[in-house]
Parts: sequence; C-alpha cells; structure tokens
Amino acid sequence: MPKTAADIMDADVPALEPQDEAQRAIELLAERELGALPVVNSENRVIGIVSESDLVLSDEEADLHLPHFFNLMGGTIFTESLKGFEQRLNKAFATNVRDLMSDDPIVVQEDDPVEKVARLIAEKHHNHLPVVDGEGKLVGLVTRADALAGLVAEE
Repeated sequence: MPKTAADIMDADVPALEPQDEAQRAIELLAERELGALPVVNSENRVIGIVSESDLVLSDEEADLHLPHFFNLMGGTIFTESLKGFEQRLNKAFATNVRDLMSDDPIVVQEDDPVEKVARLIAEKHHNHLPVVDGEGKLVGLVTRADALAGLVAEE
C-alpha cells in the first residue's frame, strides 16, 4: 500500500496564531529545530506559514527607501507601488506573526500519496508543507526530508 502524507508527517508540530508575537515564532523555530511553522486561525485551519527565511530581510527588502515620486499640481504621484513598500516596512518592524507569515500556503491532504507531496515540494521549491484533514484543519507538517525518506521506503 502506498504511503501517504499522514504516514510521513510530524503530527506533533506546534502552530502559531496571527496575533502571536514575532518573538514566539523565533523561539519556537529555535526550540523545536524546525525550519517553518504553520499559522492557524481560531478553527485550526491553516492560513499561513512562517519559515526561517521570513525572519531574515533580503537586501532588497531591507532597502526601505520611499518609492520614487514626483509632485504634480500640488499632489504627490508615486511611480512605484506603495504596497510593496508597505510590505517591506511591516516585515522589517514586525511585532506579530501576521506581519511575518506568508499567506495562503500550499498544503497537502493527509491522504495525499507521498509522490504527490514530493512533487509539490520540488515544483514549488518549498521545504515544509502543512498537512490538513478533510476539513482543512492542521494535522501535521511534512518536510522535504520526510518526503524523500517516504519515497525511498516505497522503493
């Protein structure tokens, strides 16, 4: 019988809530030696993920200059999107998980075959995928290493 996400996942994974302090995410990632943690709402449905890379500003994100603008007839016209600037600013000064997390993460169902999980991880270039049940509630987390081990075990 082919292995599923439920067979290879870590079912004992802590979850964060959007209102949690950013410091809690940092502490849990270090304490549990995980590369990512799912973010759930009050119904335990996955709404985001915080990974180690979310905690580090890239050179581009660290550049917090105001977008280019010009004045026209007493008004300010921005030549770049303010949304990107706002996102970089929020991340740079994040105080809660909501500002750190990546929204709407790719998830797998607990009964998805290991091959599908491995393919998603490879195609989407993710190292961690939350595993959900039929109602979309968090039941675990699967890593790239878990998927590889599951594939090897099936051979």
